[in-house]
Amino acid sequence: MQKQQIVYTSPLDALIGVAKRLSLYESHHNMTSEEFFDRYSKGQLSDDECFIEWVNDYRHFLGLRQDLEKRLQYVA
Repeated sequence: MQKQQIVYTSPLDALIGVAKRLSLYESHHNMTSEEFFDRYSKGQLSDDECFIEWVNDYRHFLGLRQDLEKRLQYVA
C-alpha cells in the first residue's frame, strides 16, 4: 500500500490533522490514544499495521504538542 504524504502549512495545522486521525483510531478501537500507547508499549497489543500507524501518529502528536508548547512559552 502506497502512503500519501500530507504537507501542512504550520505546526498547528499538523497538530490538528494528527489529532483528527487519532480521533478516528480511538473511535474505531474504543480506547484513548494514551491507553492504546500504554498497552502497546507494554506489548499487550499486536504489531498490526493499523497499530503501528496509530503509535507513529501518537508519537508525532506528542512531538508536535511539545514543540508548540515550547514556542508558546516565548510568546507569553
